[in-house]
Amino acid sequence: MAVEVRELECFLVLSEELHFGRTAERLYLSQSRVSQLLQSLERRIGGQLFERTSRRVALTPLGKEFLTSLRPAYAALERVVENAREYAAQAKGTLRIGFQGAANDQILRAVSAFQSRNPNCLINVCELPLNDPFGALRRGAVDAAVVLLPVAEDDLVVGPVFSRHPQTLAVCRSHRLADRSSVDAEELAGETLIAAADPAPGYWRQAQAPTQTPSGALIHRGPGVHTLQEGLSLIAAGRGAMLICEPTASTNHRADISTVPVSGLPDSALALIWRRGEQTPSVQAFARHLEQT
Repeated sequence: MAVEVRELECFLVLSEELHFGRTAERLYLSQSRVSQLLQSLERRIGGQLFERTSRRVALTPLGKEFLTSLRPAYAALERVVENAREYAAQAKGTLRIGFQGAANDQILRAVSAFQSRNPNCLINVCELPLNDPFGALRRGAVDAAVVLLPVAEDDLVVGPVFSRHPQTLAVCRSHRLADRSSVDAEELAGETLIAAADPAPGYWRQAQAPTQTPSGALIHRGPGVHTLQEGLSLIAAGRGAMLICEPTASTNHRADISTVPVSGLPDSALALIWRRGEQTPSVQAFARHLEQT
């Protein structure tokens, strides 16, 4: 005769509590239901597991023997279920992720760790144009994208936000600010900032290359670029400056460009985004992974 797992669970909890009321509370059952489960288990076994009086509940010799044998077996069953749950939660298939510019060390570590924990999921990474942060996602060329904030698109969902870093100003070596240890955002007044070209949304372009300082002083808008490398080349040629985060500055170090920390501006931040209503299990798993990283 098959034994119900709920009966075993009831027996184990009652063996700890030795009280029907507390057992019922732990299992979110009524006391009468606890009694029914225990009686059913005793009928299956063919013997009494507990001595029950109005004053006390105690294990019988049979109950003690049964408990000794059941505990390791039940723990093993729980491990089997947990292992199956973990396997079911693993991402599978192919996960296509788009990145703006070069993926920094934090992102690469996160991708590598996710791949190790989800061996049945192949991650393909591709670079997104600086001037089109959302296009590949909307076309279905990638399943998710890691992009600079802000993102205010009705058809896209903003997931985990991570990699917050102060902004730096990238300038050519001959620039007046090139040898400074830091600059204040107000000192950008009158400077020319290189920005992403169309079709990047205006609000997003404004966040990456503002046209005024926090106090309202004018910052000139420089050439529009399609890629980070294009922007760096224009910087080196003296065509303007560019705001980039510290990891991007470190990853793209060039002898002909200086990067200077900027105070007075919001930190840059990355976020994982995906199409609304189209969060695949792999995207969901990767989002959870980033939240825990």
